[in-house]
Amino acid sequence: MRELASEMGAGELSTLTKARPGSDSLRTTVPIGVAKQFKLNEGDQLDWTIEARDGKLIIIVTPHKAKK
Repeated sequence: MRELASEMGAGELSTLTKARPGSDSLRTTVPIGVAKQFKLNEGDQLDWTIEARDGKLIIIVTPHKAKK
């Protein structure tokens, strides 16, 4: 896990924006360190699992490669 952390840096910050006018959905940019680590490309999908553990919100993101 330390290798992943050093690849991505100490922390990554992204800003949420509206997905489109009139929508309640938000979008953000996947930090380049994450995209490179998981070799993500346009069209790939991210599966989000959210859990509460020890009073913290844990978000698990599982990448799925796009079918070519």
